Amino acid sequence: MPTLYAATALYGVLTPQANTTVEPELALLMPPGHGTITARLTSTCPDMNERLTDYFRAINATTSQFANAPLTAVGFACTGASYLVGTQAEAEATATFAATRGIPLVTAGQAIARALVTLGARRIAVASPYGDRLTASALAYWQAQGFTITQVARIAENTTAFHPIYAHSADHARAATRSLLEDPQADAIVLLGTGLPTLPALMASAGARRPVLSSNFCLAWALAHPAADRTSLIAWLTGSHWHDRLRATLG
Repeated sequence: MPTLYAATALYGVLTPQANTTVEPELALLMPPGHGTITARLTSTCPDMNERLTDYFRAINATTSQFANAPLTAVGFACTGASYLVGTQAEAEATATFAATRGIPLVTAGQAIARALVTLGARRIAVASPYGDRLTASALAYWQAQGFTITQVARIAENTTAFHPIYAHSADHARAATRSLLEDPQADAIVLLGTGLPTLPALMASAGARRPVLSSNFCLAWALAHPAADRTSLIAWLTGSHWHDRLRATLG
C-alpha cells in the first residue's frame, strides 16, 4: 500500500540511539518514491561493544515500533553489531525475520557484501573509525566472507566528543579515502560504520579507478534494488540522483 511520500516503497530503518548520520544520508540517497521511517535501537550498557550486541538482540522488539506501517523491507543500520555477532548469527537472524514477518531484513553489513559481489570486488581496502576490538571483528567478518583485506586506514576515535565514532567529520572519511585509493591491490574501498559521514567522500571519488562504498550508501542501494543489479549500482556510484541533493545540503 503506497503512502504519499513513499509511493514506490517504504522502508523501516533501525539505527543506534545516538547515531546522527543514518537518517540524513539515507534521505539524500533514496530515489524519488522511496521513503524511510526510523526506530531507535537502545541499550543502557555503558560499554559500546555491549550496546552493539544489545542492538542486534533487540531487532524484533525494535521493529515492533513500526506497528502496522506498510513496510516493504527493514534495514538494520548498525554494522558494528554485525561484526561482533558474526556472519552466521547475522544470516540466521535475517532469515528468521523474513520467515516470520514476511518482509526482508537487510543489514548494512550484508548490503556492503552484496555490493562488493555485484562489482566483482574481492580485494578490499577499508577505513575503520572503530577501536581495536571492533576493528578486529570487522576484519574477521569480511575475511569470513572470502574478501581479502589489502590495507586498513584507522580513523582515531574521538574520545572527547559525545560519541567516539558519530562525532567524526566528513573530512576524516575523505582523508582516509584519499590514502586508500593509492592502494594498487584493492578492487574497492570500503568506509566502515553507519555513523561516519561518508557521502562527501563518495561524491569526491565518483570518478576514481576503484569504487568507494560506505555502509549507508550500500544499505540504501540494497533496499531500493533487492535484485542487486550492477547497472543500478554503477548509476548510484556516479551520483545520478543524489549528488545535487548533497551539494544543496552542504551549501
